[in-house]
Amino acid sequence: MEILKVSSKSSPNSVAGAIAGVVRDYGCVEVQAVGAGATNQALKAVAVARGYMAPMGIDLVCIPAFTIIDIDGVERTAMKLIVETR
Repeated sequence: MEILKVSSKSSPNSVAGAIAGVVRDYGCVEVQAVGAGATNQALKAVAVARGYMAPMGIDLVCIPAFTIIDIDGVERTAMKLIVETR
């Protein structure tokens, strides 16, 4: 599964375009975010991506979960958003 990493400085519209592109190609995508700001941007991006895909008759759903990722040798808890078609 393709993984998109989002930071607090990521543009929701740009991430939404990436989500829509990956979902069109592969059917699903994992969006990872560490921290409140990054999670906020990721969720906004999922909402915008739903708007991009809806006119094509594609309904996106988001399944949130926690995951542990390694950043520079330090384990961090991240939000994992699985975005797929319904």
